[in-house]
Amino acid sequence: MTDAIAHHAALDARLVKAARGIRVLTLASWPAAVQRGFLDDLAHGIERMPVVEYPRQDHAGARRELQAIAAAADADHPLGAYLVDSAQQWDVAARLLEALGTAEAGALSIALYGHPEDPLPGGGTTTRDAARHFIDIARELDRELLAPQEQVAISATALQLQLQNALDAFFGSRVIVVELDADMIAKAAAGAYRIRLRDGAAFTDYDRHQLLHHEALVHSLTALNGRGQTAMPSLALSSPRVTTTQEGLAVLAEQITGSIDIERMKRISLRTEAIAMALEGADFLQVFRHFREAGQDDAESFASAQRVFRGVPLHGGAAFTKDTVYLRGLVEVHTFFREALREGRLRQCRRLFAGKMTLDDVRAFDPLFDDGVLVAPRWLPDWVARANGLAGMLAFSLFANRIRLDRLPAQDPG
Repeated sequence: MTDAIAHHAALDARLVKAARGIRVLTLASWPAAVQRGFLDDLAHGIERMPVVEYPRQDHAGARRELQAIAAAADADHPLGAYLVDSAQQWDVAARLLEALGTAEAGALSIALYGHPEDPLPGGGTTTRDAARHFIDIARELDRELLAPQEQVAISATALQLQLQNALDAFFGSRVIVVELDADMIAKAAAGAYRIRLRDGAAFTDYDRHQLLHHEALVHSLTALNGRGQTAMPSLALSSPRVTTTQEGLAVLAEQITGSIDIERMKRISLRTEAIAMALEGADFLQVFRHFREAGQDDAESFASAQRVFRGVPLHGGAAFTKDTVYLRGLVEVHTFFREALREGRLRQCRRLFAGKMTLDDVRAFDPLFDDGVLVAPRWLPDWVARANGLAGMLAFSLFANRIRLDRLPAQDPG
């Protein structure tokens, strides 16, 4: 190990320790009791603004350490540049936690996750434009066309067993444990070694495939592979700076494996539109009604609305913007994969699973992988491991995008 690698490996170990308590999603999320109280009131005809209080956060010590790490890193070295950017983004996340419950938290979430009006690759179209596109398509489709098996509810207990069996088969042993959690508002959450499902929730067959390919075989898998990076263990962390790439990669996995449906795209898109509404002044109750009018039930509408108002005031003008990354990330990662095929660097697509990193990181880390400083991912989803199939899908995508639908002759509706 060279002196530069050893120096940055030591800084990375310090980064892992400094970031340990900076858990944005955990600390900004609402207790399940808030949802229960809101829904109980609603059942009695009372639509009341929730009351959410956040414990005061003090991350001054961690922030000082993060600033020291950034100052000690060599920004001209690939690992140094990664550490500088990571430390700075963790610092923003720490400041967001210290500002929970205020409009400043919303501004800091935009700094971390972006804005609904951010442009997509290629310019012109924004994330909000894409959201409205999918919402409009979903409204046009007749849900009665769904196959009967797509409408059968799967209990959390049954899904737990199904996912556990699938994961045990994938790893060849018990690596990730699937658990039930009655205190969640979200339907599912994933860590390196554990996936939690909300006890009592109902799931669909699409949910089952989405949880496997999105949560387990992207989020959990990249965390597990990141723990194998002895030189840079921070690649196992869910750093805010990697959120866009992580969620984009996870949604791409849903698409490639046929695990996504138009209702899923609608849910993602409705959240983006709701964030834009909140930023424009809509309050929690208005956003809750937005989801309910779009067809979600009361419990799902509350869960969707609380995602928009995590950590920020409920009266409008601010939002927690993390959910804007799904569509933007999908387009960015899909574009990255297509460019990788065109330029003969599909190995970067596989290396993206070696830990939690951005698209810029995986490009910059090429020489570090080649030299063995960073190691190839131990585990890969089948759709990435089978390079020929991936290349075939991307090759068709490259060609199909040349076809201009607006130049095709109009079809006779009769």
